[in-house]
Amino acid sequence: MKVREAMSSDTHVIDPNTTIRDACQAMREDNIGCLPVCENDRLIGMVTDRDIAMRAVATSHAPGTTSVRTVMSDHIFYCYDDVELEEAARRMAEHQVHRLPVINRDKRLVGMLALADLARKDPDALKTAFVGIAEPTDQPRR
Repeated sequence: MKVREAMSSDTHVIDPNTTIRDACQAMREDNIGCLPVCENDRLIGMVTDRDIAMRAVATSHAPGTTSVRTVMSDHIFYCYDDVELEEAARRMAEHQVHRLPVINRDKRLVGMLALADLARKDPDALKTAFVGIAEPTDQPRR
């Protein structure tokens, strides 16, 4: 099964100049923990609720004036929509991430793949991802 068959395609994105307050409100409204950050129709980063807590709140940045660009992770891992789910699961395990932005071959964001998507569509791929994520590592989680 291809990633495009399992991913969520109704992905919400955010502009890097949006305030972290607005990003938090969008996450709360959509009941999500991360948002892809796009600029000029290109994926440039990800911002998570943890990014905001650790990089902004814990360091006393003002939520109404601090931009998403200030706290986002700009080194992101992704997968293509035409790869097999097992390959995407191995990538999630390798980088110890719970979700991957999905791009097409034109490098445009087309969706998100989460562990929950693997659980619904391919339990074996979920095992691949989960075992890798559960292993201890020296890499920071994203």
